[in-house]
Parts: sequence; C-alpha cells; structure tokens
Amino acid sequence: MTKEVSFIDLGLSEDILNALNDLGFSKPSPIQSECIPLLLEGNDVLGMAQTGSGKTAAFSIPFLMNIDASLKAPQLLVLAPTRELAMQVADACSEYSKYMKGIKVLALYGGQRYDVQLRALKQGPQIVVGTPGRLLDHLNRKTLDLSNLKGLVLDEADEMLRMGFIDDVESIMATIPENHQTALFSATMPAPIRRITKRFMHNPKEVQIKGTNQTAPDIDQSYWLVRGMRKNEAIVRFLEAEDFDAAIIFVRTKSATLDVAEVLEKHGYSCAALNGDMTQQLREQTLDRLRNGRLDILIATDVAARGLDVERISLVINYDITLDSESYVHRIGRTGRAGRAGRAILFVDSRERRLLKNIEHTIKKPIPEVGLPSKELLEKRRLAKFTEQVQKQLESSDLDQYQNLLAKIQADSGAGLETIATALLKLAQGERPLILPPDPVFKPSRDTRDRDNRSGERRLRGDNRETPKRRERRDVGDMDMYRIELGKENGVEVRHIVGAIANEADISSRYIGNIKLYDTYSTVELPKGMPKDMLKHFEKVRVLNQPMKMSLVNGTMSESKRNRKGSKSDTSDKGFAKKRGRPSAPKF
Repeated sequence: MTKEVSFIDLGLSEDILNALNDLGFSKPSPIQSECIPLLLEGNDVLGMAQTGSGKTAAFSIPFLMNIDASLKAPQLLVLAPTRELAMQVADACSEYSKYMKGIKVLALYGGQRYDVQLRALKQGPQIVVGTPGRLLDHLNRKTLDLSNLKGLVLDEADEMLRMGFIDDVESIMATIPENHQTALFSATMPAPIRRITKRFMHNPKEVQIKGTNQTAPDIDQSYWLVRGMRKNEAIVRFLEAEDFDAAIIFVRTKSATLDVAEVLEKHGYSCAALNGDMTQQLREQTLDRLRNGRLDILIATDVAARGLDVERISLVINYDITLDSESYVHRIGRTGRAGRAGRAILFVDSRERRLLKNIEHTIKKPIPEVGLPSKELLEKRRLAKFTEQVQKQLESSDLDQYQNLLAKIQADSGAGLETIATALLKLAQGERPLILPPDPVFKPSRDTRDRDNRSGERRLRGDNRETPKRRERRDVGDMDMYRIELGKENGVEVRHIVGAIANEADISSRYIGNIKLYDTYSTVELPKGMPKDMLKHFEKVRVLNQPMKMSLVNGTMSESKRNRKGSKSDTSDKGFAKKRGRPSAPKF
C-alpha cells in the first residue's frame, strides 16, 4: 500500500506551508504529489488532467520556491485561455505567496485599461498571469520584458487551441529565453499541442491523472440561465420560492459576499457574509449563529467555506458558477447532510455554458434548466404566509379591543367593513406586496442566443477591444445617444446595461443601439423620443447596485441634422415608431 504523502513530505518552505494551512489544504491532490517534486527538480512537465484536479497549486508552488524576491522582474509567466481563469490563477498565486516578502503577482487581460497595467508592470511583478492576446500586445509594445524568465506555464492548452489562440501562444513562446523551465497542462492532447511540446519543451516528464469519477451526491439540482432579470434580483425570488431551513450562497469574490448580503438584508433575510478577510474568531461566531438558528443564510467564497459542515443547510445557490467542476461538487455537498433532503441551484450566464457542460460531464448526468419563479408562484406563497399570520391573530385573546377601533374607523370614514378590510390588507402587506407586477418578458430568438454565445466567446478570449461589435438590431430610424455614469472601473459590462434598459423600459434588446464602455462612463443609443418621465426613471435605475444616472447627450444635435437632411419622419415623443412601413419599436 502506497504511503500517503503530505505537503511537508514534498519539501515545501515554511511560508508556503503556512499559506496552505490557512487555505485549509491538508494533503496534496494526486497531480500535486506527482508534479511538485518533478518541477522542483528542474524538469519540464507535461500534465494531463481534468479541470479541478488542483493543477494551479501543482505548478505555482514549485515555481514560487525558485522566485528571487529581490529581482523586480517577471520570473514566472502563466498563459491562460480566459480572463476569468487568469484572474483565478493570479489570486491563487497571491494566496500561496502571502507569507513571502516582496512577491508581486500581476494579471494581464483584455478589457482592462493599459495605463493601469503599465503602472503595475513598472512595479516589477515577479509573476505575470495573462491571456495570450494581451500578453502578445505587451510584448509587441515592448512593455513586458521576459529576459529574466525562469518558468513558463501553459494552463488549459487544449482550450487555448479551441479558442484559436495557438498561433499567439507559439509567437509568445518564440520570444522567451531558451534557458527556462516549462510546464504544460491540458485535459486532452491534440496534434497541435503535441507539436508545441516537441518544439519548445526539453524531455518533458509526463504526468497523467485519471478522473476521480466523482459524482454528485443525491441532491436535487437545477440551473437558471441568467436572463430577463439581474442576478441580485433573481436571488430574492429563488429564496422566496424555496422551502429551506438554512442556505449557503456561493460567490466568486470577497466583495460579492458583501454586495449580496446587503441585497438580502434589505429584503428582510437573516444573513451574513463569510470571506477570507474575516478573523478565525469571527468566522466561528458566524457559523455558530448558523448552527443554532440565529442566522439562516451565509454568502461565502469557496476558500471561506472550506471545511464548512452545518447540518441545517438544505439549500445551496451557486450565484457565481465555479471555474472548475469538482469545486461545484464540493459546494453542493454542503447540503443534504445527515440524511436530509438537499437542493442546489446554479446561476449560469450565456457565456458560461461551457462551464456547465464541464460540470455535467463530471457528475455524469445532465442538470435540468429551471425558470425564474413566476409572479403567480410568489403571490401564492406570500398570500399563504399572510393568511397564516392572520389566522394566528384570529386566535389571539385581545381582539375585542381592536373591534372597538374598527367600529370607530367605520364611523369616521363612512366606508363599509369590506372596504376597510381591503385597505387594511393593503397596508399590512408591508414591503412585500401581495400583488406583483407582470413578469419580465424574455423570449430570445435563436439568432439572439447565437449572438450572445459569440460575444461571450469574445470576452472569454480576453479580447482587448474597447467595445464589442455593434449588435444587430431592427431599423427603427434615428437614435439618441445617452450617457450612463458607470464604466469599466465599476465592473459594468454591455450585458448589464442591455439587461437594465430592456427590463426597466420593457423593450426588446434589439431596439437598443451601440453601447460603448469607457473607464468611468458609458454611452448607449436608444430610439429617438424617450419620454421625460422615463428618462427621469433611468436616472435612478441601478446596475450592479449602482445608479445609472442616465442623461441625454446629443438629442438636439440629432434633431438638427435630421432637419437639414429634410427628413419628414415623425419626431414626436409619442413613441419610437417611424411611419415607413417597417416594424415599430415599442413605446417607453
């Protein structure tokens, strides 16, 4: 029987062992046990393993052991296919090196401002993680100097091939000094990847880790494709529609734990954030509150929830999808403990369908799609709870006193008892109305879904263009340009703006024109003639929990240009329709 290996057995430094202990890592995974010694010995390594096997630690830890903190220059370069993965790897490297003085980690990807990246590069990071397109840009601009490079990692090489990055990868590798160590990781090994290994790697040691054949526990699972409503609004609906004792909501970042907690607190939920910035004492106090019933919902990151075991948890909501499928299995395993029923819901953006497929492959079964809880369902549940509260009051012993008050109200108002009861019912509903507005209508065409997928793939490639291509839209005549006081620095993406406008104005996204994202603001084209009351409403509409503050930019200029051209079209603000025999845009 093979002896179980510990991280101490691998000869890691005390600083890294302390960091691993903080993260709750008790023993290395199979790929870590095999790759770390090989890389520490100076070998090139070719690793074949599925996403989620722990390969980030397998390559970053040994390379960190060889970093010279006194040398302020890139010594490790990691290539990742997507912006999300690059950020994840950079965060992991920062966590593993938290006790190593003078180590700086930098993520470079498309969509982020160049001046921000240039300032960070001047500070001399020893570890650079990036997408191929943006890394190649910096190399061509000579703003990234790799002359001191000691290690190179290609993470998810087959995914870079699939996304069309293989030429960029080869161009980057051709510029790197020969005297360096290379690690390449891929779930599959197609011919172009083999060609890279033969051309750029020196007698690589192959490590192949078979899948763990891990399946999901017996938990009722479903996913919701994010559309028609923003996630922080949808989460409230799902919580209200589910019967649960306690719940845990998984998000990707520390800031998101606070943002979601704020949203739920406003809706009356007993919840708390759980993230890596909390002290161990505060973390334990929070978990104790969850165990004894003084807290019902935790919003947590994966790291903060490591080792969490609370029998009360019967619902897990994946607010942000995991980037590796086995983490999903660990997440939903927090529910269904001690023979109790478990329920797991996964939020999936259209650009994250590939990650959903990876999860389904890991758990060896499809996850069914579920719709957004309808207004009818929410009204039914709210009325049932309200009726239960009324029934309790009917059984109370002091009703006689309030009957006297009711008689006085009737005498003063002159209204009938039924009318008064209706008014009191409306008053008693509080901040959760018993009658809800109609559900948002979202019926994308096949072309729209395909277009969303293509734009999602562009974002996953780390495309560094300032704006995506103009979306296909119906010809609705002249457009006005509006300014929104939110931009890239606020984390806003085109899809957030489209969703907010389409939902609040009840119009199809195809009537929304070009959207440009700048650092501190954005611009959007909308059909001419937005009523003033709608514009006033949009000043207060929130995107990512931040007010849009929309304002008209060039309405007067557009009007004059059109008049000079002699246009005879209707320019009133009664609607957006142009009387030219084509489909009319909906009125705001």
